[in-house]
Amino acid sequence: MGATADPTPLGLAAFAMTTFVLSVFNAQLLPGKLVLVVLPLALFYGGLSQLLAGMWEFKRANTFGALAFTSYGAFWMAFAAYVHFIAGVLPPAIAYKATGIFLLAWTIFTFYMTIASFGVSGIVAAIFVALALTFLVLTIGTFGSSIAITKIGGYLGILTAILAWYGSFAGVTNATFGKTILPTFAFSRS
Repeated sequence: MGATADPTPLGLAAFAMTTFVLSVFNAQLLPGKLVLVVLPLALFYGGLSQLLAGMWEFKRANTFGALAFTSYGAFWMAFAAYVHFIAGVLPPAIAYKATGIFLLAWTIFTFYMTIASFGVSGIVAAIFVALALTFLVLTIGTFGSSIAITKIGGYLGILTAILAWYGSFAGVTNATFGKTILPTFAFSRS
């Protein structure tokens, strides 16, 4: 059996693009009704591509990558289903609570994955720190029904996407050239 390509650049690119598009709407850089453009992206690129990347990480015995990509792929699929099938039919008096608890659960997961990310590389740790802050701020904004706080969460999401794109770019560029062109700031394991 030959070498297997690293699925990390794919997983990071899928995560980055979907996060960027949703975050543009959370930051209110584009009108809210256009937010539905993120649903197909969430299903197929953010969802399916990350899910596949996660499965390939299992094959490569990368526990962190397998859990991260599989989970966030499932997050994007669940998000698309929630927005399309559930959120619009919930009474406004409880809709924010349902969205808030959804975000809170992902905030908790992301915080413990952030701790584990410090065993991977500097770029992965930076992505997870930014993502943890994004989820935390979006959770607070949702529970507090605060447009201003949610907007800050949107800008944090854009930062998260940029970091993930860099990680993807570094991974594919370094693999293509067979040497380190862009640093990922690997942590040394003792």
